[in-house]
Amino acid sequence: MPVRAKLAAAWTSVMFLYIYVDYFQLFTPGYVDEILAGRIHTYDIGQTFVVIGVTVVAIPSLMVLFSTTLPARVNRATNLVVATLYVPVSVYNAVGESWTWFFGLTIGLEVLILAFVLRSAWTWPRRTPSPATGAISLDDEPLRAAQRA
Repeated sequence: MPVRAKLAAAWTSVMFLYIYVDYFQLFTPGYVDEILAGRIHTYDIGQTFVVIGVTVVAIPSLMVLFSTTLPARVNRATNLVVATLYVPVSVYNAVGESWTWFFGLTIGLEVLILAFVLRSAWTWPRRTPSPATGAISLDDEPLRAAQRA
């Protein structure tokens, strides 16, 4: 399987976890009351809070796109940097939480997937021979001849 597809699948998995963790968190006692009171933990719910939340979710969703479209060298570096930055972001989500089994499991899964991203990007072949041309390519996918209609 091409590295690009593995990375896109991993970032998609991270996004599903983000969505479902936030959804299931609504079932924790008092959480909806906090939302209705305009606060989550120690943070006031306002435009700044929501913009930060959207940014935290938008970056991994953009990584799905970037993993499939960026040139290999830039793609590799981008995945290494973003996954490295998101490990502490995932761990931070457990701060102050009382449901340790729930957050331990979900954050553990997020960190495992991010470790997979880091490993896949780190071990991405720098150059691979293309069976179509016998040449060396900077990407992990061989060049294909143009298709005729």
